[in-house]
Order: sequence, then structure tokens, then C-alpha cells
Amino acid sequence: MKCTDKKFPVSPVLALAAVLLAGLSGCSGETETAGTGSDSSPAAETSTLPPTQGVTDTEIALGSHTDLSGPVAIWGVGSINGARMRFDEANAEGGVHGRQIRFIVEDTQYQIPRAIQAANKLINRDRIFAMVLGLGTPTNNAVLTQQLKAGVPNMFPLTGSRSMVEPYHDLKFAQRGIYYDEIRAGVKYFLEEVGKEKPCVIYQDTDYGQEILEGAEDQLRAMGRELVGVSAHKPTESEFTASIIRLRNAGCDVVFMGTIHRDTILILETARKMDFNVAFVGNNAAYGQVVAQQESGSGEGYHAFVHMARLYRDDDLPAPVIDWIDRYQSIYGEEPGVPAMEGYRAADLVIEGLERAGRELTRDSFISAVESVTDYTDLFGYRIQFGPGDHKGVSESVLSVVDGGRWKTLATAISY
Repeated sequence: MKCTDKKFPVSPVLALAAVLLAGLSGCSGETETAGTGSDSSPAAETSTLPPTQGVTDTEIALGSHTDLSGPVAIWGVGSINGARMRFDEANAEGGVHGRQIRFIVEDTQYQIPRAIQAANKLINRDRIFAMVLGLGTPTNNAVLTQQLKAGVPNMFPLTGSRSMVEPYHDLKFAQRGIYYDEIRAGVKYFLEEVGKEKPCVIYQDTDYGQEILEGAEDQLRAMGRELVGVSAHKPTESEFTASIIRLRNAGCDVVFMGTIHRDTILILETARKMDFNVAFVGNNAAYGQVVAQQESGSGEGYHAFVHMARLYRDDDLPAPVIDWIDRYQSIYGEEPGVPAMEGYRAADLVIEGLERAGRELTRDSFISAVESVTDYTDLFGYRIQFGPGDHKGVSESVLSVVDGGRWKTLATAISY
């Protein structure tokens, strides 16, 4: 396996995570499996695994650590449903080059210790070929160093953190927008195209929120401008009156948000109650129907820069997309949202890579195969492209706004 010579900076938290991951070979989280179930063999003692781990004559084992019952389960459940739907379709058609896909999913509840346990089990006990759709910035960061050391590709994690693609590594692939890029595109668009003059940022005091702040500051610096107001909060914060007062006193006319669903809704509700009527702009992390359909109407006018937009069955959609929506709903009992779309596409991209790699599957042949995907358009009409040294997948954003309790696309192909 060839990798770059770049060294990965390791924070004390990540160093501790790597130590815990290496030592938790006997731990296991909750597992959902498709196929024969998880391997109960003891953990591997070597830190460098065979290049064909997870591949037998009859199956390919893939894994995921995600949130199925915690604070961001809305993303975890939908994305896993979408991925499982696509893998099941492939298996029903005979698999990939005669091999069935076994998809092993561990519920982390968006907790770092559980993510460490889950990744350890998937890598050392289930001996997966690749990790797919690992959810969350802190959880991915906690396991990624050990995962890459073990030679397990990180395919299409459910986070837009820059650490998923930077520094470059052969085993890291993304298929969603990077938060930093999205917020830079948002700042450029709202100042140049919409004419806003006084930008502000409200953000979670986390690694994710810090990326949003840095993106806004970097774009404004490039434009010879600066923020006029900033407010930070803990992820568990539930009272935002003081934050809105601070932003209002700063004279903000557009607020860029480093938030996820819960705090986004609370902030918008507070702004509505205080008649703070300015543009609020978020990104992938706070893009969901739950934000759009608030009964109070607080989500109306909220903007988000995303990598793919929410589709509704009564939109003017192509027949294959309507068929996909109907099939998903018949299986899972609900209409699919963006998480399901993203999960389905991630699984389809993995299948595409496996098919291109051929029957003689190794991790090197798989990586080269995915890098050859330069002309891929998904079921929903979005384009993805990779190449040697370019594993980012997406470089442009879609601007979406809440209008009448639904997401409406305003513009596409936006970048900075």
C-alpha cells in the first residue's frame, strides 16, 4: 500500500484514542449485520493487516461506525438504510464478481469511547475490508489514525471535516462537501451576490465549529473584510438569548452558523421570538427536514450550502428517482431524506470501485479503481470525480433555502 510521506499531527486526545483502540480488542458494540453475521475470532495481534483482509471467495466484509440511537441518529439511520438498500440490491443480483457484500454496522450513539470500541471490533474481529459512512467529526478523528495504520480505507465518512481529506492519504475518500469550503462559498456569495455588509458567526465550540469560524475568517480576509460579531456556545447549550443579543448589538445582517440540528433550531426559534430578522446560513451539518418543518415557522428563510439537495416525491423528478423513493419507502416506511440519498450513493460508489477492481481484489487495486472514477453521475444528478492524489469528490455547493416548510434549491455549482 502506498501512502504519502506526510506525517499526521496527533493531538493528546487522538493519541489517547489510538492507545485505547489498540487495547480494546475484546470490546464490541451493538451490531446490525446483513449476511452471515460478525466473525467471533480473536483480535489480530499485528498492527498491519493483510492487503486482502475482509475478502474471501464468497464475500466482502464492509463496516460502519455510526449513530443509530443518539443525538444525530437522524443522519446515521437514514444513511445506513440507504447504503444497505444498495448493497442488498447488488447481493440480489449475484454480488460483485461473485462475492456477496456483508455490511456490519456498529451503533456508537455519537460517543467517542463507543466509536473506539466499534472501530476496534470492525477492524480486528470482523476484519473488514473498508470502513464506509463512519459518522461524525470527533468519532472519525478518534479512530482514523489507528484505522489507517491498519490499512483500512475510510470511504465516504458522514462528516465534512477537512481532516477527512487533509492531509492527503491514499486511504481517505470523501463524497460530501467540506464544511470549510461550504462556508467560504457562503460568505463569498452572500457578500458579493446578495449584498450583505456585516457578517457574523455563531458556532459550537468544537473542532467542527472552529472550522466554520476559520472558513468565514479566511474568506473575509481574502476579500479584505472582517467579522463584525462572533458568538460561541457549548454543544449542549439550550439558551441562546444572550447570543442573539450579542449578534444584534453587533449589527449583523447575515449570520453564518457552525451548528447542527438541535442548536440550529434553538437559535432560529430564539431569533424569531426576539424579532432578529437577518439571514442565517448553515451547511451540511444542519440541513434536514426537521429544521425546515418547525411548526413555529422559525426555519423559514434559513439557507444552507450543501452537496446535494433534499428531494420530494411531488417534485418534478425523473422516473428512476421516483421509483427509488417508492422502493425506499416500501422498505423503511418513510420517505427518504438527504442522509438516505448520501448513503445510497456511498454504497453505489463502493460497488463501482469493487467492480472496476476486478475479481483479483486487493486494497491497492480497489484504491486505483476508485481513483479511476472520473465520470460518475449519481441517481440524483450530482457529479463526483476522483483521481490519483485527488480523493475529495466534491468541489462545488448547492444553495438551498427553507420555503413553505420545504427545501428549495436557489443555485448550484457555487464555489469560492
